[in-house]
Amino acid sequence: MGTHALAGTPASVPAFADRVFEHLPRADQRRWARAYLQGLLTTPGKKSVRRLAAAVSDSPTASQSLHQFVNASPWDWTPAREELTRWAEQRIHPRAWTVDLAVLRKRGEHSCGVHRRFVPSTGRSVTCQVGVGAFLATPEEAVPVDWRLLLPGTWAKDPERRKRTRIPDGVGARSVEELVLDMADGLAGASRTAPVPLVADLGTSPGAGELVRGLSQRNCDFLVAVPDSFRIVLGRHLRFQGRHGRSDHGMAFAARSLFQFDTGLIRTETVPAENGGACRATVMTSFVHLPAAAASGQQPLRTYQIFTVRSKGDRRPSPLWLTTLTRARTEEKLALVRTLSRTAEAVRRMEEDFGLLDFEGRSYPGWHHHMTLVSAAYAYSRLGLPAGRLAVAA
Repeated sequence: MGTHALAGTPASVPAFADRVFEHLPRADQRRWARAYLQGLLTTPGKKSVRRLAAAVSDSPTASQSLHQFVNASPWDWTPAREELTRWAEQRIHPRAWTVDLAVLRKRGEHSCGVHRRFVPSTGRSVTCQVGVGAFLATPEEAVPVDWRLLLPGTWAKDPERRKRTRIPDGVGARSVEELVLDMADGLAGASRTAPVPLVADLGTSPGAGELVRGLSQRNCDFLVAVPDSFRIVLGRHLRFQGRHGRSDHGMAFAARSLFQFDTGLIRTETVPAENGGACRATVMTSFVHLPAAAASGQQPLRTYQIFTVRSKGDRRPSPLWLTTLTRARTEEKLALVRTLSRTAEAVRRMEEDFGLLDFEGRSYPGWHHHMTLVSAAYAYSRLGLPAGRLAVAA
């Protein structure tokens, strides 16, 4: 496992921390925010509060103070995340907002939101918390700037658990898609740059339709993976003649079946495969509508594009992507899809090198405090240091 260490003077860390956490009302809170960030950036191995404190202070009470700051101090994490968003936007030109899940394994059942969950990547069920993260993404980089904690109904409806872990009154059980829409609203307010599309792979989620409808209602461009059973209506131009006239809206059917039969409405294009070289891939696309909108007779009817990429020799089912970017070139859409690999890489690096999995508290505010500080440390490590100032030691 690699560990990050700052080479040379870390004088710019306090300046970065003071900007992101300038909203904290007390000087001691801002001081411990700087200390926690410094510890995350310089402490090798496990990022326990005790080890972070030992890395930044000789005081025997530093560990207790740092634990108090993260777990019990009632500071608001939202302004810090908004400022982190603006700070990151000043350093990169984002191509997309990306969404990914962080599965944080836990021992015991007392940490806020912990539950048993099947993880497709491992084929096993684990005891974990699930964080839904939003990232500022480019083809080369993904920076985490916002998080939501998934709360199963067993947590949201249990008054004793809510009180013990300090879950705010307005926070309840919400689906992953609802949490993503909530973050989309927050990011729209925090961002100071031109809007960029939201990119997400929730193709195995039965709530993908909820996400698509929610983003469409917000006039937010998107490119999201949808499940095989996602219902679509074929065609780019459909006719509507009012409430009592003829409504030519076609038949709704499962998205996967569109690419299994020759409908005459699919366009194919050959592009270089993702791994480059001489390999080629086939992109199959079609213009579609959403069934509920088509059946309602609303005018004008919004057109989407659905596509899938098939590489030669690959027999695995390829994801189905639905997007509002109907006028974008194929290469542009595929580049957006590839930003998700940067996002997954960022989650992995936060787990291995920045203490994403090392939160020791059990409260809802403590989890959000920790995720905010880890995100800030990761962003600083990627964007805040001049070339050569961040050393990676084996």
